[in-house]
Amino acid sequence: MNSKPHFSLLASFRFAGAGLWDVLRTERNFRIHLGVAVAVIAMGLWLGVSRQEWIGLLLCIGFVLLAEIFNTGAELLVDLASPTYHPLAKRVKDLAAGAVLLAAIIAVIVGLLLLGPPLLQRLGLLH
Repeated sequence: MNSKPHFSLLASFRFAGAGLWDVLRTERNFRIHLGVAVAVIAMGLWLGVSRQEWIGLLLCIGFVLLAEIFNTGAELLVDLASPTYHPLAKRVKDLAAGAVLLAAIIAVIVGLLLLGPPLLQRLGLLH
């Protein structure tokens, strides 16, 4: 017997939207990542990057934002399961934060590789 409540597809989208709104409203780091993403998109538009470059940039942006959302979820779940300090709870939180950091480092490297040369050309520093 399935005891899980059945929600309509529209309700599922509303729940997902509420989750996105929650992370945007409550998580400073998510807003920082989103601000950087907007700046990268603006720079990509200004530099006229190719379709393949857009794919790389958008995948990196998406992975960083997703990592931040999963990090937030992991932190909330750990706080619920272990309201007092526990070394395993700390480890889970550190691992989730490390995943965000790794995603961000990779995104910066990809961004520099894709946007660096056309930016230097636009600024007249690379011929």
